[in-house]
Amino acid sequence: MGMTIDYGQLVMDNEFARMIKHTVQGIPVNDETLAVDAIHEIGIGKDFLSHQSTYDHMRSLSHPKLIDRKTREDWESEGRTDIHQRALAEAKQILETYTPEPLEESVLAEMRSIVEEAEEELGVSKKG
Repeated sequence: MGMTIDYGQLVMDNEFARMIKHTVQGIPVNDETLAVDAIHEIGIGKDFLSHQSTYDHMRSLSHPKLIDRKTREDWESEGRTDIHQRALAEAKQILETYTPEPLEESVLAEMRSIVEEAEEELGVSKKG
């Protein structure tokens, strides 16, 4: 059986799943998150980006690592990488630095017993 995997796609899928999970948990919609007071203060059609309420809420909905929200000029000056290139770099960093938590001894013992049972069933047991 031939298997292939694209580590960049795997990292992107993880980010997309995280964003979906965040969204299905619900997005608060109320006077504060709708910036009703700021709209009254500034006026319709004016600049809300520099208002404190925008700053207070700008990171409350999404924290993507791979989706690039920089200006085009900043993106170009930082190498013009696309999402797949950034995902591959993230995958490489994970593979180089990740240290898994050790399994509990009871889990290891259960895994050993499953493998030993399968080996015995298939006639490849090291026992005997």
